[in-house]
Amino acid sequence: MRDVARAAGVSLMTVSRALREPHKLSEETRKIVLDAVQKIGYVPNSIAANLASNRSSVVGQIVPSIRNSLYAETAKGTSDVLRSAGLHLLLADSGYSLQEEEALIGAMLSQRVCGLILHNTDHTPRALQMIERAGVPVIETGDIPRRPLDMVVSYSNAEAAKAMTLHLAARRYRRIGFVSLDTRINRRARERQRGYLAALKSLGIPKDPALIAEVEPGLTSGAHALVDMMTRAPDVEAIFFAGDVLAIGALFETQRRGWKVPGRVAIAGFDDLDILQHTVPRLTCLRLPRLEIGRRSAEALLDRMRGTKNPVRVDLGFEVIQREST
Repeated sequence: MRDVARAAGVSLMTVSRALREPHKLSEETRKIVLDAVQKIGYVPNSIAANLASNRSSVVGQIVPSIRNSLYAETAKGTSDVLRSAGLHLLLADSGYSLQEEEALIGAMLSQRVCGLILHNTDHTPRALQMIERAGVPVIETGDIPRRPLDMVVSYSNAEAAKAMTLHLAARRYRRIGFVSLDTRINRRARERQRGYLAALKSLGIPKDPALIAEVEPGLTSGAHALVDMMTRAPDVEAIFFAGDVLAIGALFETQRRGWKVPGRVAIAGFDDLDILQHTVPRLTCLRLPRLEIGRRSAEALLDRMRGTKNPVRVDLGFEVIQREST
């Protein structure tokens, strides 16, 4: 570090801050120091630094699945902002399990992460205890909970689902089905179903159990859900799938069977995966600001690390995208 300080023409304290607390320095000063670090080939001992400061320069982010490109967008936004501030992202996959999330939170806190970004808004009691004891800033991104742990940057799943259901009703569909993941173990699915039912109530349409299904993730599940619902309720006019992968699986099944979309049945999705703009027909969906959620989450963490104590509750909203499938 003394060699770096000499090469950069700065104090030893400035080198230390550039490596461990970059947000406390100007961009120009930090660049001078990092250029000297690169020129000399200095590799900081992060283990020793973590022990000394009780915090690392790493932010932990836990998503339900790294196989899902939706979460990749959020992680990209987070990583871009953290990288510009000299921090690093540690990404983990909870597999839609609260117990696995608990284990990952424990592992990350043991590595002295300086902040946590959690997609889930439900957590086990032990996870809550660990977070409270650690005292690190936390962002939740999967929904807008009534009682967030700390900060929240997201959108309302219930309001988004309600908006899509009302949109379909405005397109003169009355028999509207709804397919989601298991609402017992997935709060986001539960909130989306709540929004769907709220829309039906506002329209004066009674709830019909034959038009509601909960399935496993995957293309095959979407295909099976479509066929099952159309068998139970042949008069269904539109099906709102609370996930694009389910909607795409359903669309593929209509093509395999020769059913016209939207002639035989209309299909809508939730998330706006890139492929939705290239299917035939293109799929109507809800567009969520996944990249911006990641960026704003990282910015909120940085603000907190700089000493901003104000509570953060950011609702970034959503957009209904009308396409040929409805």
